[in-house]
Amino acid sequence: MTMLNVAELAELQKRRSEKWSGHAPGVIASTVAEMDFDLAEPIARVLHDAIDRSDLGYAFEVPERLKEAFTGFADRRLGWTVDPERVTLAPEVLAGLIELCLALAPGGSVGFATSAYPPFLQQIPQAGLRTVLIPLRPDGWFDLERLGAELRNGLRVLVLTNPHNPTGRVLPREELEQIAELCASYDAWVLADEIHAPLVLPGATHVPWLEVSDAARAGGISLISASKAFNIAGLKAAQIVTASDRAQDVVRRLPYTAEQAGLLGVLAAEVAFSQCDDWLDAVLRQLDDNRAYLRDNLPDGITWTPPDATYVAWLDCRALGLDEEPSSFFLRRAKIALSPGLDYDPDASGFLRLNFGTGPKLLEEIVSRLRSSLE
Repeated sequence: MTMLNVAELAELQKRRSEKWSGHAPGVIASTVAEMDFDLAEPIARVLHDAIDRSDLGYAFEVPERLKEAFTGFADRRLGWTVDPERVTLAPEVLAGLIELCLALAPGGSVGFATSAYPPFLQQIPQAGLRTVLIPLRPDGWFDLERLGAELRNGLRVLVLTNPHNPTGRVLPREELEQIAELCASYDAWVLADEIHAPLVLPGATHVPWLEVSDAARAGGISLISASKAFNIAGLKAAQIVTASDRAQDVVRRLPYTAEQAGLLGVLAAEVAFSQCDDWLDAVLRQLDDNRAYLRDNLPDGITWTPPDATYVAWLDCRALGLDEEPSSFFLRRAKIALSPGLDYDPDASGFLRLNFGTGPKLLEEIVSRLRSSLE
């Protein structure tokens, strides 16, 4: 059985990635969606081998080995039959989403559910597109009535994040079918951000968008990457997947080329998708244990719905009655860096996102500090 290793806090703080940079000594970072586990050994080996042979040039198209590795992974792990000739290389999921939005709705509007991944709120408007926020229902479900109203108002592109970030909810097939039919009735496109699909935890099942229905395949495009599941977000390589000629024609018109992806990302993805199932299984076991620990040990006054997937917890701290924004309070009082809810939703004051993609020792310390700071 594969064993996971997490470095001590002092070693983690030497990392220069976004999650661990810029914090004062002793602060535990629990923000950006990076996990603390050491790389899977096959990924580390292929990266070392590439450096040893000075193989750091441009990526070129979608290598057959990557197509084979990804389609095998999709079939084996996600129940998703992918045509390898409909897999296109992109530098990252977000870049692919923005380019697709520009191709499908130039100068138009793009809708997505809130709370949402912060770059949706920041970078989509910077690309000259208008954002349409579709707040989730109080029970966490997608608001189909609100979506219908926006479609009648001219919305033509919906970015659907499934599993959802930051709530970690996995949308069931029935709900996905309803979204597909509704969007198809207005000839609107659905861009499915499925970057967290490999991180579905026990008790839930991910349904790939292009497996939902004929309507989903005709008017949908899926984007996925090994980046989140295998902790290689700094290595740029994502896959854009289609299941219809109409959708593939859109992808062919995109202005970027495969050279914008990173060769190291391509090499790492090939190995991740083909040789790292045991490592991913170990990660899922640990994340499931971490989810259970949080369920049983979060301080009173912090409420949440345990996520179906991912390694992030969307925490409601409003009942604590704090006099300041919760992330500021816990950074000052507990030396824990957490993501403020307002980064994900202009109406999410009092919420936090906690990253629990770490080892049990560090998670226990996080919870202990949370509790102590409130006493």
